Amino acid sequence: MDNEVVFAIDATYQKAQYDASAKRLLGQKIILAHILIRVVEEFKGMDADTVASLIEGEPYISQVPVELGLTNKETVDARTGERIVGLNTESSEIDEGKIYFDIIFYVRMRDGLAKMIINLEAQKNEPTKYHILNRAIFYTARLVSSQKEREFTGSDYNEIKQVYSIWICMNMKENSLSHIHMVKDDLLGEQDWKGNLDIPNIVMIGLAKEIPPKEERYELHRLLGTLLSQTMTAEQKLKLMKQEYDIPVDRRSIREEVKIMCNLSEGVEEMGYAKGEAAGKTVGRAEGEIIGEARGKSEIILKMHKKGYSLEQIMDVTDMSEAEIKEIIG
Repeated sequence: MDNEVVFAIDATYQKAQYDASAKRLLGQKIILAHILIRVVEEFKGMDADTVASLIEGEPYISQVPVELGLTNKETVDARTGERIVGLNTESSEIDEGKIYFDIIFYVRMRDGLAKMIINLEAQKNEPTKYHILNRAIFYTARLVSSQKEREFTGSDYNEIKQVYSIWICMNMKENSLSHIHMVKDDLLGEQDWKGNLDIPNIVMIGLAKEIPPKEERYELHRLLGTLLSQTMTAEQKLKLMKQEYDIPVDRRSIREEVKIMCNLSEGVEEMGYAKGEAAGKTVGRAEGEIIGEARGKSEIILKMHKKGYSLEQIMDVTDMSEAEIKEIIG
C-alpha cells in the first residue's frame, strides 16, 4: 500500500482514538459539572461536587443515535409484559455510518426531582460545509421530539423536559459564549400563552487557539482549553486542573484519559512531521515540513479519491474544505 495512504489511514485511526479519549474526559461527571455551573442558569452558583452528584447514572458517550427513529429503543418487561421506551444505547463503530450524540445525560435540578437532558458536542474546527448553528438546532429539536413515548405519552406535552445542547468549538478566532433560546414578541395584544419557552436551549462555546489568562470571565474557556490542548503536557494539564479548579486529578479515570490524549496528540504530530519530511526531504527540514505537507496532502487526496474513499473521509483526514478537495480532484 502507498505510504501516503498508509499515513492517511493511520491519521484517521489516531484522530478517532483522540476524539474518543476527549469525549471520555469531557464525560467525567466532575468536568460536566464545571461546565453546567457556568452555562446553565439552574446550576449557577452551585458547588461542582454537588452538581456532579445530581447527574444520573453514567453519561452516554457516542452511544445514542441522532437519526429519527433510532434515538429511542422499545423493550418489554419479561416479568410484567409492560412496554418500556428508553434511550437506544447501542455501541457505535467508527465507520458504521450513523451519527451519534457525543455525550448525552440526565441531570436533576436543585429540587432533586425535576430533570433536564443535556447534550455536549465537541468540534475541532468550525465546519465549512454547513452552518454549525443549524446542526445545533437540529440536535436540540431531536432532544425534544424524541421524548415522546419515552418521557411522555399521548398528548401530555406538559411533561416535556428542558434540554440543553452545548457545543464546544475549538480553534476559533476568539473566546466566546452564547446562549441561544426562544423569546416571545407580542405583535398585537399581550396574550399570556401558557407553556415553557425555556424548553429548548443551545449554548455555543468558542475556544481560541491560545489558552486565556486566569480571569473570572475566562474560567470555563481556560478549563476547556487546558483539557483539549494539544501542546500542554499531561502534568501541566493535571496541575492546572487541580490548582485552579480543585478537580480530583488523582482519580484514575481522569489521570489516564489526560495521559492518553497527550500521547495520541504527540503521535498525530509525529505522523504529520513524517509525512511532510517524506514528501519534501530534498529541501531543508523546516521547508520540508511546509512544502512536503502541501504536496503530501494533494497526493493523499488524489490517491484516496482513486481508491474510493468518500469526500467526507478525505475531508476528515486532510482538514480541508469540500471546495479545496474538489479543486484538487478536478
